[in-house]
Amino acid sequence: MNDTNVDLVESKKRASRRRFFAGRTLSDGKKIYWWREILIVAVVDVIYETVRNLSAGKPDKAYSNALLIIDWQRNLGIWHEQAMQNFALDFTPLIVFANYFYGSVYIAATLFTLAFLYSKFPDDYPLFRNTLMIGTLCGLIGFALFPLMPPRLLDDTLLLHGANAGHWFGFVDTLVKYPTFWSFNDEAMKTISNQFAAMPSLHCGWAFWGLIALRPRMKSWWSKTLVILYPIVTVYVVVITANHYVLDAVAGFALFTFAYFVARAFTRAGRGTPITTAN
Repeated sequence: MNDTNVDLVESKKRASRRRFFAGRTLSDGKKIYWWREILIVAVVDVIYETVRNLSAGKPDKAYSNALLIIDWQRNLGIWHEQAMQNFALDFTPLIVFANYFYGSVYIAATLFTLAFLYSKFPDDYPLFRNTLMIGTLCGLIGFALFPLMPPRLLDDTLLLHGANAGHWFGFVDTLVKYPTFWSFNDEAMKTISNQFAAMPSLHCGWAFWGLIALRPRMKSWWSKTLVILYPIVTVYVVVITANHYVLDAVAGFALFTFAYFVARAFTRAGRGTPITTAN
């Protein structure tokens, strides 16, 4: 191979590397880079997982907060968690679907939304990336200040304190009783998961974030329908699996509404005056 061919090969390799690490140029001239975005998401996830698990509250406090939530929902006329789960338990395929949905869809949907915005709507990406980060990290405040026992653990607490210690609820931990690829009952999960991080429901918050990020940018009727159904199905799933109360979902929606407006207040990338190229 002569020198000319060698130089040509090296030039192609350098061009390929530049394309691989190239970012997206926003309409205001700012740039975002996929590899930096992956790093940001990874760092936020590590912070979230670490702080969430370090802030686990005491069982007695989490139980008393659960009774408080139940009283609030009864007073509001929205205490239907037991009836909803009892109905679903008659349909095993529904419960199995809910288990797998609960354990996987929020991850896949969140990553899809980030990738979709980055590739198709890069000007909107920074705003919704910041919304996701603010909402997720602010959720940690709720976990620390208001530890909350999910419905699936209520009867376990009564068993520890004696059957006459309070009302027997009868919730089923579907992740334990029905097929799934994991459960909070696994020893590994017990050591790495805060069992009382129920308020707010970030499953529901992330689903609401996906709705506001994707709904205005979907073109087909079926994609719009799927996006609308996503948070609705998520609320139903977290309730019938006994992982959350309805008010947890409401708090998740409110949290990400707040996060969106905070993100709008300081996000500049992609929202400045578009740069025009002179002819």
